[in-house]
Amino acid sequence: MKVGIIGCGAAGLMAAAFCRGDVTVLERNEKAGKKLYITGKGRCNLTNNRALYEFFPNIVRGEKFMMSSLTAFPPPALMELVSGTGLRLKTERGCRVFPASDKSSDVIKALVRLAEDNGAKIVLDTRVLCVTKQDDKFLVSTDNGEYVFDRLIVATGGKSYPSTGSTGDGYKIAASFGHTIVPPVPALSAIVLRDNVFPLRGLSLRNVRATVKACGKEYSEFGEMLFTDDGVSGPIILTLSSKTNRLDLSGGRLVVDLKPALSPETLDERLTSDFGEMRNKDLANILSSLMPKALIPYVLEQSGVPGSVKGNSIKREQRFALGYCVKNLTFSTLKVDDIERAIITSGGVELKEVDPRTMESKLVKGLYFAGEVLDVDALTGGYNLQCAFATGRSAGLAAGRQQ
Repeated sequence: MKVGIIGCGAAGLMAAAFCRGDVTVLERNEKAGKKLYITGKGRCNLTNNRALYEFFPNIVRGEKFMMSSLTAFPPPALMELVSGTGLRLKTERGCRVFPASDKSSDVIKALVRLAEDNGAKIVLDTRVLCVTKQDDKFLVSTDNGEYVFDRLIVATGGKSYPSTGSTGDGYKIAASFGHTIVPPVPALSAIVLRDNVFPLRGLSLRNVRATVKACGKEYSEFGEMLFTDDGVSGPIILTLSSKTNRLDLSGGRLVVDLKPALSPETLDERLTSDFGEMRNKDLANILSSLMPKALIPYVLEQSGVPGSVKGNSIKREQRFALGYCVKNLTFSTLKVDDIERAIITSGGVELKEVDPRTMESKLVKGLYFAGEVLDVDALTGGYNLQCAFATGRSAGLAAGRQQ
């Protein structure tokens, strides 16, 4: 039995590692796992070793769908599998798992070895142009000739980072067979602001609470964020982007609490104390003990208090206004950044049309989907790759079974 796999990324390689039969992996790039090379800033955070009851809440879309494949292939099983190739792993803060070498290339080598040891043939520099089905065979036309398969696994990824080959080809293939495509949108992405934050670029804030308010909804996260040329990014912003990427942010707000550990009353006491101790200093200088200097002009502008006023001249109302802005520094949002710069894609093949145990299409016998091409996405921390590996394994096992 001949099985074709389109896409040689995380899901495609794992499918190839578990699929029996005459398996051919078609990859449009010049090397396998091209997107894997850049994941985790080149270190490849390949999974998250939390217990499954802690893992599932980190799946934004498709949590119920993923239960079967993740239960069958949880993070410890993946770690044991790749460790068997000689790949040494380490677990860092937040249960994030990396190769001990900090090299994503070592993860790719392990995955390729698993696939090739299982007998799979990897064909590089081959772009799929068209897929059709005649009788019980899948005809795959490529720029390097035609292939005929009994079963076909589509593991082409999403639309983020198109330079790595993720250009949405899998959606076209799925749609050509009658599948519904949930509109792809960026996930784990920066958020673009209307305000000019260029002077803040590179500024990192830790232990803050960021809240996005838009369309009558609000989402809040605590942790670390940073400013970019035209917006904000960092761990909590990436999470917020995945929760707000289907809202219209053009009229929304980003509210940052710079001191979430302090109640408004405690913060007011702190300000009163600082103004008393530094009574002869300008307000702008006094505030530098409370926040990064680059933020002070923004707090002053929003509070309406002049930066030149002395500590002993600040009125009660001005102090309250400053305290409010420290806990509610507000920016106008424009959008979640473009999908080309997003880490992953949200959206894809409608899950109701796919068997969650086997990843087989409910519309077309012998057609399977795995990885980011599905409407599954999760938060940052190794969750997305684990989902890709689990769905790839399920698809590979099912496609390789003789009937």
